[in-house]
Amino acid sequence: MNVLVHLAVLQELVARHIPERQALVWRDQILTYAELLGRSRRVGRALCRLGLGCRVERAALQPWESGHDHVAIYAYNGAEWLEAMFGTLHARAAFVNVNYRYVADELRFVLATSRARAIIYHAAFAPRLAAVRDDLPLLAHLIQVRDDSGHALLPGAVDYEEWLAAERPDPLDRPYSPDDLYVLFTGGTTGLPKGVLWRHEDVFFNGLGGHIPGFERLDSEEKLRTHIEMGIGGRFLILPPFMHGAGQWSAFNTLHRGGTVILPDEVRRLDGHGAWRTIVRERVDQLSICGDAFAQPLLTALREGGYDTSSIRAITSTAAVLSPSVKRALAALLPPGTLFIESLGASEAGLQAMSWNAAAEDAPAYQLRDNSVVLSADRTRVLAPGTGEVGWIATKGHLPLGYLGDPERTRETFPVIDGVRYCLGGDRARHADDGRLVFLGRESMCINTGGEKVYVEEVERVVKSHPAVYDALVVGTPSPRWGQQVTAVVSLRPGAELPSVAELRAHCAPHLADFKIPRAVLGAPEIVRSPSGKPDYAWAAEHARAHGGSHA
Repeated sequence: MNVLVHLAVLQELVARHIPERQALVWRDQILTYAELLGRSRRVGRALCRLGLGCRVERAALQPWESGHDHVAIYAYNGAEWLEAMFGTLHARAAFVNVNYRYVADELRFVLATSRARAIIYHAAFAPRLAAVRDDLPLLAHLIQVRDDSGHALLPGAVDYEEWLAAERPDPLDRPYSPDDLYVLFTGGTTGLPKGVLWRHEDVFFNGLGGHIPGFERLDSEEKLRTHIEMGIGGRFLILPPFMHGAGQWSAFNTLHRGGTVILPDEVRRLDGHGAWRTIVRERVDQLSICGDAFAQPLLTALREGGYDTSSIRAITSTAAVLSPSVKRALAALLPPGTLFIESLGASEAGLQAMSWNAAAEDAPAYQLRDNSVVLSADRTRVLAPGTGEVGWIATKGHLPLGYLGDPERTRETFPVIDGVRYCLGGDRARHADDGRLVFLGRESMCINTGGEKVYVEEVERVVKSHPAVYDALVVGTPSPRWGQQVTAVVSLRPGAELPSVAELRAHCAPHLADFKIPRAVLGAPEIVRSPSGKPDYAWAAEHARAHGGSHA
């Protein structure tokens, strides 16, 4: 291999080829590839000056162990996030993504579990960090990013810009290795957050642009240059927060294609009108979203504002369901031929399947990547297309090493079956008649009703196509007859009335078997989701228990 597959080295290679091209645009701030690289190097040098980097090489470690110092990033989207991300890698340390929605206990847990030795954070979060700091003896270095919150530097903290100004933007001389770690903490939607340990080489070829379906594998500098010159990077508006994998991976992919990362003016929450104003001003041609939680506000704002969408040529969605009804409504307001690219994946599996579905299709079906299969329910055989049997999505090839500090969960999630190491994250699926993949959802979110299994995401797609429903989650609630019954928790469109169970069942009947159709429905002011659009099923179940609802 002619290219050392390391994310810091890749940043150097791309910037060397297109130094003056715009890498990042946010409000009135523009950074070229050369400028972003220079500031990233400064972060790397500053971290090295603190003595942070790689302490133990990979060969001496177990799969669930990290030999790197960890640097937490606790910030809103912005240039500082990307500079800290790349800069940490230049220092041969590993960055840790921290959810800025966490309360003190959750923040303490992630910083303690990750054994973070430094943290780069927005001043807005200084009070919350101060509340847990004394409980984190390993957290020795605080770097505070100025914002409009007015919070002063915490005791012992340094100002981010002053910290960078003391360093040179020259290359670092470090013994980089493809075995260096990229650490991605999960969102905690299926339990406590877990740190997933990826080697740089594996994460690049799995999901960060090293081998995009339909394109050649970027295993040389010449191929990387050719890939950049294709122009597919475009001007990419990233709406998901960098604190989640969806935002990070969108940024890495855009930059590895020589594109421009564009951020909306408002990065602390999703502002649909603000996003469209940015699209018009910056002539955005691609944008990333996370399912309906992002698409619905964008659709509402587009209808209200009548914005110029002529520059849009592709929308990518990941991490949450994009309902066919929402996609059709959005497609009707976008240029003809706008491509909708949906991907299936997970923090511990990477990219598993993709869909280029036409907006008119009633249910999404995906094309499995070469690295993924459907295993039988007993996990003993690979299911062939056409069987229709429900199985497990399993991924092989470029995979993470394991979960930080958790050997048991590592062995459970990454079993070796017939000599092949797989990632089994708990997602269920089956093959459609045409050989594509029908995604059913997470096994842990499966409802057992009267002995039948119901996968909630399949039901949610249909419920959300009801004209009165704005958003919906489906959960199981206790039933004396069925054990569990399928219950829909819905938020309504403006002026709409809550559909009765009979009305909702009639709407769902052409699309779902009877046992899958909700037997109870109740309203909520809004559906609670994470900033990346992932559903909060614990909230939905508690809401259903507390409020009951109309029943069939």
